[in-house]
Amino acid sequence: MNARRNHVNGLLPEFTRNGVLPVGDDPLTLNELRESVLVRGPSGRRKSSRWDSVWRVVLLENLAILVTELWQIGISEIFVDGSFVKDKDHPNHID
Repeated sequence: MNARRNHVNGLLPEFTRNGVLPVGDDPLTLNELRESVLVRGPSGRRKSSRWDSVWRVVLLENLAILVTELWQIGISEIFVDGSFVKDKDHPNHID
């Protein structure tokens, strides 16, 4: 089981050298996710000029639709994974 981290201001940690988030669960609201490194992109030297924040927002908006539907049927814990949570300029989708 992964550790659950609490973050100041809902911020996620930066990507590791391997281009992934550190191991652990990161509880965030959709708004916090929208402001996170997963949409803004990594800071510092690894940030790519090709980081596709616009596309990542589209993925997040689609996720918000799904999350709303899941909440309506009583599912409250939703985990986001896949290439969206990696240091990838243009992820294909959210798992």
